[in-house]
Amino acid sequence: MPALAQREQQVAAFQVMHILGTAHRLMAAGHDVIHLEVGEPDFPTPQRVVDAGQAALAAGKTFYTPSTGIPDLQHALAASYQRRYGIQVAPERFILTPGASGALQVVLSLTLDPQQTLLLPEPGYPCNRHIAALLNIHTHCAPLPVEQGFTLDTPWLSEHWTEETRALLVASPANPTGKVLRREELQALNLWCMQRDAHLIVDEIYQGLNYTGERSHSILEFTDEAWVINSFSKYYGMTGWRLGWCVVPEHAIDAANRLCQNLFLAPPTVSQYAALRALQPDMDEEYATRVAAFAERRTCLQAGLTELGFTLPVAGQGAFYLYADISHTGLDALTFCERLLAEHHVAVTPGDDFGGTHPNHYVRFAYTCEPERLKEALARIAQFVEGL
Repeated sequence: MPALAQREQQVAAFQVMHILGTAHRLMAAGHDVIHLEVGEPDFPTPQRVVDAGQAALAAGKTFYTPSTGIPDLQHALAASYQRRYGIQVAPERFILTPGASGALQVVLSLTLDPQQTLLLPEPGYPCNRHIAALLNIHTHCAPLPVEQGFTLDTPWLSEHWTEETRALLVASPANPTGKVLRREELQALNLWCMQRDAHLIVDEIYQGLNYTGERSHSILEFTDEAWVINSFSKYYGMTGWRLGWCVVPEHAIDAANRLCQNLFLAPPTVSQYAALRALQPDMDEEYATRVAAFAERRTCLQAGLTELGFTLPVAGQGAFYLYADISHTGLDALTFCERLLAEHHVAVTPGDDFGGTHPNHYVRFAYTCEPERLKEALARIAQFVEGL
């Protein structure tokens, strides 16, 4: 039979999916599994958003929309950025896509040619390097310093930037570390890229899930030339609706439109009408309540893991993850995760997926369940660690 294309060999499987598959088999066998592995909020999509999606279906809104999204949703996004960040962004710069992965594909396709270099700080989301590989983009994956709390600053850039680097992709809040870039850090990254005529791409998918006590900042507060990737999945609790967006510089609007026409034809129609409801100002209170709940969970899990001897280089600044050093257990990450799941039915994610320095020393814990379940998980983890 004909061989598969060689590019598929550049896309590695996720270890977390191996863990998830095992967890589901244990559940099917009747075991009570606590899920701290998958990056998905446990809160359902708000009912008012679901109602809007159902109303769109009932009204027959099941046809293609413009390739970059319905204008009403683009205007609603612009209004949301004005309300949240105090900035004016032209509605046409918002490009709606099938999920944030679609947005990443659009942005990478528009910013880098084959064999040009994308600088990726790690630990980081593995799909970034995989999608870049599919586009024949060279990735320079460089580890962030653990001893400095995974800080991304100009000394780090000086060390890892090369003459071939044409773009930098960062995330704030970051997966898996939860690191949030401060205002001055974003400004420094923007200045660095401007001085080198390089693209700055910022993943803001977890934007709004911020527990630092300071308001969230978008890179668009400081420049119109950066590229933003975002999604309705995390903050808005719409993972299964598969709708994301990117914000492109004004000069890239036409190019983005043409690319979307060919790649996706159009983003999901019903999802767009549901998202339009999610962006209305009267929804803000419900989302704020959810963020407060995540903050409570974070405090619970962070205190428990610290008491059990786990080291947390970043103290849960954002998203809904804690990235913990498990070296004191004497196990590598995958073995730790497999045994914890098999013996005590708690599912967590090995750091192997995320890269960086010694990823097999780290495990990602997602606080995406209620505090009572987190406390039960901590009790089981304590039993596991004590028995090693």
